[in-house]
Amino acid sequence: MNYQEVLEQARGCLGSVCKGCSICNGKACRNQIPGPGAKGVGDTAIRNYEKWQEIRVVMDTICENGTPDTSFELFGRTFRYPFFAGPLGAVNLHYGDKYNDLTYNDILVRSCCENGIAAFTGDGVDPKVIEAATKAIGSVGGMGVPTVKPWNLDIIREKLALCKAAGSFAVAMDVDAAGLPFLKNLTPPAGSKTVEELAEIAQLAGVPFIVKGIMSVKGAMKAKKAGAAGIVVSNHGGRVLDQCAATAEVLGEIAEALRGSGMKIFVDGGIRSGVDVFKALALGADAVLICRPFVPAIYGGAEEGVKLYIEKIGAELADTMAMCGAKNLASITRDMVR
Repeated sequence: MNYQEVLEQARGCLGSVCKGCSICNGKACRNQIPGPGAKGVGDTAIRNYEKWQEIRVVMDTICENGTPDTSFELFGRTFRYPFFAGPLGAVNLHYGDKYNDLTYNDILVRSCCENGIAAFTGDGVDPKVIEAATKAIGSVGGMGVPTVKPWNLDIIREKLALCKAAGSFAVAMDVDAAGLPFLKNLTPPAGSKTVEELAEIAQLAGVPFIVKGIMSVKGAMKAKKAGAAGIVVSNHGGRVLDQCAATAEVLGEIAEALRGSGMKIFVDGGIRSGVDVFKALALGADAVLICRPFVPAIYGGAEEGVKLYIEKIGAELADTMAMCGAKNLASITRDMVR
């Protein structure tokens, strides 16, 4: 099986909204939720993808010949590539009933680990979602990052206890999920968090804490003040705010503001190739998250689909590095894109 065959098989079981497009650019599903679409007119998800395409890489083959080193170290662990699977929730609601959150995360976490990367897993109203995700992470020696929604503190404590029991090497919180309907009007209140609240959560995590949903220098500074070990420059794939800036538009200024801080910088949103991964690293990211494309990879090929997708992105990254004169990730610099 090749990746194109995986996509073809996925199209028959992805539900009524996701089309399993060869390029997941947000156009075919636009504002369709339930489904993989974005909020409002769907502008933000489309903009995420298109802004990466506007960035050009700079070819330079007058350099030492050799195979580029794509390995990446994060919080004491070494990975094959500087990209990770992003968190996803309510899989059967948005993509059809072939999988649910439990079975999807089981395949995702194991397959990512077996192929040299790690998966960020999702969270949801059903407590079984994070229970299954953390169980899957525990089964691979903690090689995964559970992503907890910004619930009230009591619920967060319960979910962080599951993360600790799984031995996860880091924990994330997608604070931008405050814009999701099921988090609104809950009692006790859930949603947006103050710096002080995030600081308390970071302490409770007991492992490196990553704040996902940063879209400004101001937000990055707040996460730093809260003691976060890393951030994800993310607008939640356009699902929580229409007419938002693309992640590619704000990554550079955020990375510059955090230079020398020691914080790890991730970015997601519309990254669809190894060339895009290279662009993100050149703009200052340490690594990237890719979310939606892992869905057809699993729906169309299960473990083999994940393996093929990881190898596809990894090979594209290595080829771009070779053609731009980067022998390892540390040698990817800002002047390699324009």
